[in-house]
Amino acid sequence: MNAECNGKSILFVEDEQEIADIVTLHLGDLNYQITHTTDGIKGLTLALKDSWDLILLDLTLPKIDGLDICKQVRESNPATPIILVSARSGEEERVLGLDIGADDYITKPFSIDELIARVKAVLRRVDALQGLTPADVITVNGIVLDPARHTVTVSGRAVNLTAREFDLLLHFAKSPGQVFNRSEILENVWGTRHDGYLHTVNSHINRLRSKIECDPAKPAYIQTVWGVGYKLAS
Repeated sequence: MNAECNGKSILFVEDEQEIADIVTLHLGDLNYQITHTTDGIKGLTLALKDSWDLILLDLTLPKIDGLDICKQVRESNPATPIILVSARSGEEERVLGLDIGADDYITKPFSIDELIARVKAVLRRVDALQGLTPADVITVNGIVLDPARHTVTVSGRAVNLTAREFDLLLHFAKSPGQVFNRSEILENVWGTRHDGYLHTVNSHINRLRSKIECDPAKPAYIQTVWGVGYKLAS
């Protein structure tokens, strides 16, 4: 039994039975508790009804598109981690999935080792946040982050962030004024060094700016240092 994975519940919405069987088998071997459905409507009902440590969500589903499910889950519970699984490998599709609030995006065909690594990375991040206490509240430049409660206020205004957006802002807030390049952000927030996902950083920073900045076109908080990377104004 892998103690790291013990008791974690994963909802897997996937209509290709062969893929579902393989993924369920391997994740089950790591003691994850897998609930699988091939039906989009049932998947949405389960996603909204119960609490999940992670949702693995195929994009192309019968009855309802995975993007619609992701949007509704995000409205109901911004903190639930979501990994999209799709045969749509184009950058446009990947960016769209991330823009609607997915934490990660993995394309078919994928190796089971890659999927497991992504799942573990997400759940480790969640565990780390849950281990924090009210004493870990961070205040910088009018932004107040409470990792234990997963809450953010900007100049007294409550802001709803997805799990990944929260992690991104928290990463900057821990080192205000420090400049990070995209590779460093990718490694520290996503837990990967794969250059193919560098555009993911841009997409999430744009989403984060749209939520915390008064004028995202002229950001006062998450600033671009041209030719280098990004920083949180201190």
